[in-house]
Amino acid sequence: MKLIAKTDRGLVRATNQDAYITGELSDDVVVAVVCDGMGGAKGGNIASSLAVKLIYEQVSAQFREDMQSKSIKNMLESVINAANAGVHNISRSNSELDGMGTTVVTAIIKRNTAYIAHAGDSRAYMINKNGLTRLTHDHSVVQQLIDSGRITQREAMNHPRSNIITRALGVDDYVDIDFSEYSFSKGDCLLICTDGLTNSLSDEDIAQIAANTEYYLLAERLVESAKKQGGRDNITVVTIA
Repeated sequence: MKLIAKTDRGLVRATNQDAYITGELSDDVVVAVVCDGMGGAKGGNIASSLAVKLIYEQVSAQFREDMQSKSIKNMLESVINAANAGVHNISRSNSELDGMGTTVVTAIIKRNTAYIAHAGDSRAYMINKNGLTRLTHDHSVVQQLIDSGRITQREAMNHPRSNIITRALGVDDYVDIDFSEYSFSKGDCLLICTDGLTNSLSDEDIAQIAANTEYYLLAERLVESAKKQGGRDNITVVTIA
């Protein structure tokens, strides 16, 4: 499997509060962690960078080749909540960092299965011969408005409350994690991204770009396309194929 990542602060933000880590746990197991920090420039940077570091270190230490689905789920929930505690403790000990937090998407691909744990509005997609499929459901105010039929997905991209998320790592003592698993076959590409991409490009836009781009160029092409739409936020894209 090939891991390719691209991050960019965009054209408006002074700093990049996104963070990511990718790596191989064995010949046929890879892991990727993507976080989008919040809580001011300093707090957002600390929250996201600390979270990806803690999650990656603990997954690397705890993962075993013989783990089955339930064990992987339990491990990811435990590891992410340990990272949650680490970020939360720092925010409580420093008034300048009070309220900092981060979204999180953690993906482990083991042979023919992708295991995904997430909180917040960073996303995971699957790209294959069937097109683009979103694998995660945003934990955000605008997603709640979409689910209730009050706004459309396209309207959500420019909604004034598009930056308000309903779950985040580091804000409270515990973070509720969504876990899912999907088959991952030859020719599939897992795409993980922050909302700097999805608030600039619709799913249809991403699908069209993906259909006309080799996987090893996709991360860079998507980031550049988001910047052409204004680059209002930090943009991070990770692809695994």
